[in-house]
Amino acid sequence: MHNFKFEHSNFRGLKLLHMKNTVKIFPLIEKIERICEGCIFCKQHRENFLVEKSYKAWKPLEIVHSDICGSMQTPSIGGCNYSLTFIGDFTRKKWVYFLKHKSDAFGCFQQFKALLENQSGYSINILSTNKGSEYVSNEFLNFYKTHGIHKQFITRYTPRRNGVMEKKNITIMEMARSMMETKHLSNEY
Repeated sequence: MHNFKFEHSNFRGLKLLHMKNTVKIFPLIEKIERICEGCIFCKQHRENFLVEKSYKAWKPLEIVHSDICGSMQTPSIGGCNYSLTFIGDFTRKKWVYFLKHKSDAFGCFQQFKALLENQSGYSINILSTNKGSEYVSNEFLNFYKTHGIHKQFITRYTPRRNGVMEKKNITIMEMARSMMETKHLSNEY
């Protein structure tokens, strides 16, 4: 699991964090008028990304979105080739786990579920994912049934149908590329 810092975030969002006192001891950050080449280089898009409207959660953990990103061209220093992301639909909070193999997803989901349900007092009602083999294994299917988790499958390779996750994956990858480009780090980082 990884906590993201505020590098290469937009100034409007940083100002909102300060105004709402969301982050303790968060200074007001003034907009810098220079252009960040790392952000321009790593955040350009080929087309607009439209998110389809769908059912929205009314409480924490009612709907959790998940997706695996990878295989990366270059493994991390720790040998990880994939990232597994979870997003709470109600709060839009995100959790990222790094995996060596896609088959590690089930163990990470079990850890994630235990951590969040113990901390929040809520239970995961719906897990929204694509139909990737890691999410439809016998282990996962039995786990859903045993724990009363409804599965919401999104058709694979249709990013517009899984807009919440796909947009977040793009944002996370852009932030990582921007930070690495600005600090002149190699892809292993």
